[in-house]
Amino acid sequence: MATKIFMEALSPTMEEGRLVKWLKNEGDAVKHGDVMAEVETDKAVMELVARGDGVLRAKLVQEGSAAAVGTLVGVIGAKDEDVSALVASAGAAAPAAAPASAPAASAAPRATVGATQPAAAPSSASASSAVSLGSASAASRTIASPLARKLADDRGLSLSGVTGSGPNGRIVKRDIEAIAAAASAPAKPSAPTRAASGADFEDIPLTQIRKTIARRLAESIGPIPTFYLTAEFDLSRAAEMRAAAAELGDEFKVSFNDIILKATATALTQHPEVNAHWLGDSIRYHNRVHLGMAVATDDGLIVPVIFDANEKGLGAISRASKDLAKKARERKLKPEEYTGSTFSVSNLGMMQIDQFTAIINPPEVGILAIGAIEDKPVVAADGGFEIRKKLRVTMSCDHRVIDGSVGAKFLQTLRRLIENPLLLVH
Repeated sequence: MATKIFMEALSPTMEEGRLVKWLKNEGDAVKHGDVMAEVETDKAVMELVARGDGVLRAKLVQEGSAAAVGTLVGVIGAKDEDVSALVASAGAAAPAAAPASAPAASAAPRATVGATQPAAAPSSASASSAVSLGSASAASRTIASPLARKLADDRGLSLSGVTGSGPNGRIVKRDIEAIAAAASAPAKPSAPTRAASGADFEDIPLTQIRKTIARRLAESIGPIPTFYLTAEFDLSRAAEMRAAAAELGDEFKVSFNDIILKATATALTQHPEVNAHWLGDSIRYHNRVHLGMAVATDDGLIVPVIFDANEKGLGAISRASKDLAKKARERKLKPEEYTGSTFSVSNLGMMQIDQFTAIINPPEVGILAIGAIEDKPVVAADGGFEIRKKLRVTMSCDHRVIDGSVGAKFLQTLRRLIENPLLLVH
């Protein structure tokens, strides 16, 4: 009996995925658990594995193409098994196009996400409806998530004739946002004709990670009432400690960022009201510190997590941060390595940014923005001047959970730990 290969949800937030590369060719023998393809999610490139034994009989999604979670992307069967009905159903559904008012599926690669197994794999009798955005069943009735219907009602939008980008043509939140954006966009003037060489512009499809960044920022900066607290810390003693540790050998070397991460994790244990999640109708105070550390990649920002950071020593923090940053840049993070943070830190100091404000990553209620370390002249105890290493830190606070005094006390504790780094050694 044929085994269907579905686009699986390879990350918790995945709704679609881009098939980067097939690792098996049609006719190749396949065993359960074999890696069939690489799929780009919103955070990483993940592996899509076989759920049965046999021969790869058909590849129904080409490399570089996106497909919604639950879409049939391939078929495994016996060598002489007739799988034409499955192939034909996928082929018949593929050309269906979304109307102009809905976001159309692009032939070029676009942002997508992958998953382990569709929540409910369609039966063989309904396989064709799971393949296409424009299937017959979707055409007969409007399929939309409750959130999408509410958003459409709030904006006065009709869902009639709209084909969604979710599984089985389901209309989801991003479809409503795209329709609303298109309706409110001003008409573009006609562009002058370009003479001979090249186009006036180039449209680059969004990567999965960039698409997710855009969605997450929209969820944060608008709805969250945010205020900012900035403080300047003295890192002179931390610099002395780093130098002394480095003299003991490479295994004891730590960066200023490692010290900041450790100090933040320690401070969070003393201020659990900052180590929290806003859940809408409740606030969750975490007893464990799972510290997100923002990492810049070629495709955008990703935030891997150092779990139980408060329980780790400086050396363990250093090793974990280096390993996670390397995986992030190589797009090799697993979903469990970039989900579950309780508080986050973003550091742009290495790019010579003096001070900035970071956007809170919901449902977290705060984030630290770390600027560059600078040598500054300060008044010494004897009335003269001396050069000290200074660092500006800005904390973004969700005012629904963190009041000004709460955020200020947290930064006071952080200052004490960073300016007296021996408190972090245990």
